[in-house]
Amino acid sequence: MTQQVPNASVQPITVQPSGRSFEAQPGETILGAAIRAGVGLPYGCKDGACGSCKCKKIEGTVVHGEHQEKALSAEEEAAGWVLTCCGVAHTPVVLESRQVTDESAYPVKKLPVRVAALEKVSHDVMRVRLQLPAADTFRYHAGQYIEFILRDGARRAYSMANAPHTQEGAPGVELHIRHMPGGRFTDHVFATMVEKEILRVEGPFGSFFLREDSDKPIVLLASGTGFAPVKALIEHMRHKGVSRPATLYWGGRRPPDLYMDAWVREQTAALPSLRYVPVVSDALPEDAWTGRTGFVHQAVLDDFTDLSGHQVYACGAPIVVDSARAAYTAQRGLPPEEFYADAFTSEADKHGASA
Repeated sequence: MTQQVPNASVQPITVQPSGRSFEAQPGETILGAAIRAGVGLPYGCKDGACGSCKCKKIEGTVVHGEHQEKALSAEEEAAGWVLTCCGVAHTPVVLESRQVTDESAYPVKKLPVRVAALEKVSHDVMRVRLQLPAADTFRYHAGQYIEFILRDGARRAYSMANAPHTQEGAPGVELHIRHMPGGRFTDHVFATMVEKEILRVEGPFGSFFLREDSDKPIVLLASGTGFAPVKALIEHMRHKGVSRPATLYWGGRRPPDLYMDAWVREQTAALPSLRYVPVVSDALPEDAWTGRTGFVHQAVLDDFTDLSGHQVYACGAPIVVDSARAAYTAQRGLPPEEFYADAFTSEADKHGASA
């Protein structure tokens, strides 16, 4: 890990091939400057843990703050790769990122929210509905996430599981929160959270959303509660009449982990272009599971010999997302810039702390 030394002056940042440009203030990370300027660089955890924001540096000097080796290795850094979430520009910098969005990012807001409903949809997943202030227009892309701001300033990030159009008439967002035993926030969600409780959130964040300027077939890959933003994508596709062929692979350890299986099957009936492949890795005899088994990312490899003409949207456990990214690009010809991901990094993943 490299120790970050704040830069002493404002530095211009240019992103190719889009030509988008913005300025980073002294000591400000490249990603922080991009979000502030409304430039949609790819990112996930914002904390040097997931690697989603990794970009190729074409020109300039970038000094990194603390980050995990799995997110950016010393060899990658030496080869000119940077993590924008913890990289500070010390000179004018030119980056290459083909995932930068042409549309300006929606403004990031801090909002009070009220817990409107709590529904336990599996033994360890709670569906939480948050009511947003009626006077505030909260705009986001289907697939993005918000962060809870806890009393001590700590944050917890969760993807929004409903598409923006579902807010019409009832401003609010749906979250799917998995219980992490011993985690201070998820213990509260499952044990003491009550309806009408007031919380603070900030968002939207993230670059996991449907690229609508393409007609390529889509592979949706979800593990566990990584289904939440994928659900929002499916709602958005149905609302917009997107007819691109799409296949959802959703993986869990046992059948009950596919906690909205019936909902997905309803969508496939309404969306002829959507296929659904549920995958279970550790079914027990009493589950009487007759569907696909094994690792969910492997199911895609089994079904596709060539992904060179596809887009992949992957969300869930980092090991699933990382394995899929490596295999699909190396073995199936998927262009790296067509792999869009949101890895669910817990506080334990980031800092060795409880979630």
